[in-house]
Amino acid sequence: MREHSELGVCVLLFALGVLVLTDALTMDVDIAQRGPIGPRTVPFVVGAGLLLVGALLAVDVLRGGRGEAEGGEDVDLDEPADWRTVLLLTGVFLATAVLIGPLGFPIAGALLFWGAAYALGSRHHDRDPLIAAGLSLFTYFVFDNLLGVPLPGGPLMGVL
Repeated sequence: MREHSELGVCVLLFALGVLVLTDALTMDVDIAQRGPIGPRTVPFVVGAGLLLVGALLAVDVLRGGRGEAEGGEDVDLDEPADWRTVLLLTGVFLATAVLIGPLGFPIAGALLFWGAAYALGSRHHDRDPLIAAGLSLFTYFVFDNLLGVPLPGGPLMGVL
């Protein structure tokens, strides 16, 4: 099976496609439906695309096709994985998921952006929190005000 290890990616794509299509079918769209193209359209297209790409990739792998490493890729496969970075990023994402409810998106998002920058190696302790706060507020305003996607404001709800 080592020569067909790409089949794992095919299974993942197929599972994601089924998940997206199932979620689209169970989506409640009565309120948001305005015209022939509604909220289900994009999930159906994405889910069908995932199924199609997974099937085409599986056929290619079973026919002997193999992915080739990029010529410019500078990954040393003999080096061990950087588990510190992986664990820091996992912790940042989990903390964001826990804190977004009580603290709201602007604060939890700022912690997410700052934590991800720190985990990925940035050591500008004076600049990073300011950029993270600005990026989080910008994202909050775009989604909440311009796109109409309500995000939790948390304690800053009255201020923002």
